Amino acid sequence: MKSPPLTIEKRFAYIRDYIDRMPSLSTTVTKVLEVCNHPNASPNDLNRVISLDPVLTGQVLKLINSAYYSLPNQITSLTRAIIMLGLNTVKNLALSTAVLGTIGKEESFQCLPMDPFWTHSICVGVTAKTMAIHKGVEPAFREEFFVAGLLHDLGKIPLNNCFTHEYQQSLDLAKLEQGALYRSESMMMGITHGEVGNLIAEKWQLTGALAEVLCYHHAPEKAIKKNRGLIAIVAAANMYANMYEIGSAGDAYVEPSDVASILKMIGMNWSDLGNFHETVQNEIDKAQIFLKVAEGAARG
Repeated sequence: MKSPPLTIEKRFAYIRDYIDRMPSLSTTVTKVLEVCNHPNASPNDLNRVISLDPVLTGQVLKLINSAYYSLPNQITSLTRAIIMLGLNTVKNLALSTAVLGTIGKEESFQCLPMDPFWTHSICVGVTAKTMAIHKGVEPAFREEFFVAGLLHDLGKIPLNNCFTHEYQQSLDLAKLEQGALYRSESMMMGITHGEVGNLIAEKWQLTGALAEVLCYHHAPEKAIKKNRGLIAIVAAANMYANMYEIGSAGDAYVEPSDVASILKMIGMNWSDLGNFHETVQNEIDKAQIFLKVAEGAARG
């Protein structure tokens, strides 16, 4: 006898239970986030936390000495590496490592292809950072745009894992209607990847724009005012990746009304984004190195 379809309430309960059972962020990562969220944090404060974690120490040094930064001389001092990378970059490396180790593994991808998913995510991160530079964002905060773009679609991973059949139907419906995937998710399952992203942010106690980008990257206007600029830029970068078909996160179609409203929010034209094409392509190759460093730490 065929089981009755799950109600929306039961789906929410199931997905919430799944996320509750996900590992919490490690003590080191939690402390790194706490230090970096303190307005008077110094590289020495971060050094005291990271130096107790040999794996993360190794990955910080690996990143600073990678082709991502192309420095002429090797850096062997953790404190110097933190100073050169900046607190935000080190925080983002620690966070990316934790994310990839928790839900970024191949078994988490049932009907979403893993490699195209991460290629899409990297493109969104790189494009968001490129746009931030264009908009005059201070260098210390540009990596925040990259990681927000890298992690924006995390909510899709538990959804495609928990409800594989229904998620495939959502993907098929979005393709058939040439519409936004979040609308198909809502129609087929009554829950969207933005709502699941919000549950992940709560589980990991993420705060600020990074928490809201997981939830509102398709509706930046719903975020609190101070976070809207970053989230709108990630939303535009997401549209860019989809329209230029760089990787795939199952969301190939962009609705014209969404494009118009997002571009208005960030004060840019579509032609401005088109001008970033060469820069984005070059930066994607470099950003792959960042992801490989994080993956190496996650496996370690």
